[in-house]
Amino acid sequence: MNKSFLILLTNYRNYLKKIFPQTFSYIINGDLYIKTPLNNLTKLIFFLKMHSQSQFKVLADICAIDYPWKKYRFQIYYNLLSLTFNSRINVVVDTDENSSIESITQIHSTANWFEREIWDLFGIYFSNNKDLRRILTDYGFKGHPLRKDFPLSGYIEVRYFHNEKRILVEEVSLMQDYRTYYFNNTWNLNI
Repeated sequence: MNKSFLILLTNYRNYLKKIFPQTFSYIINGDLYIKTPLNNLTKLIFFLKMHSQSQFKVLADICAIDYPWKKYRFQIYYNLLSLTFNSRINVVVDTDENSSIESITQIHSTANWFEREIWDLFGIYFSNNKDLRRILTDYGFKGHPLRKDFPLSGYIEVRYFHNEKRILVEEVSLMQDYRTYYFNNTWNLNI
């Protein structure tokens, strides 16, 4: 990493801290991460897009991570790109399963797809999103499959039954019991 780039990044971090004092920022491998409270998210994203010293006009991605043991179990990462300054920035927000996040579709129209995906897979609600509906799972699907507390086998199984020439939707049932392995005696096959 270029030392002058790191100095510029540190100066920009200090500049943002003066404008948004309630944020916390850190640099990892040349990427700037800004952690902000929920109520400042839209103001910060709008500032990063429109300010002449930022110009992070491209929303590359929004992703979520589930930490079920934490009080605020979800972390949302907004990955922004500035083509003018050839740099990236990540805005980080913590939330729980009962709080809603303000949608940024009015600032970045591409956020609609990402917010729908996070709603579908994690169950994180984005307020003021006009098209918040399932995108990767069926409308009757129960739960949110990327949460850590979602069962690994799911709740239902959909398969094609060839004899009756139709699709069957059934409750998931395990075909075999859990096996007991004896690790002490791995070479003896007559267990």
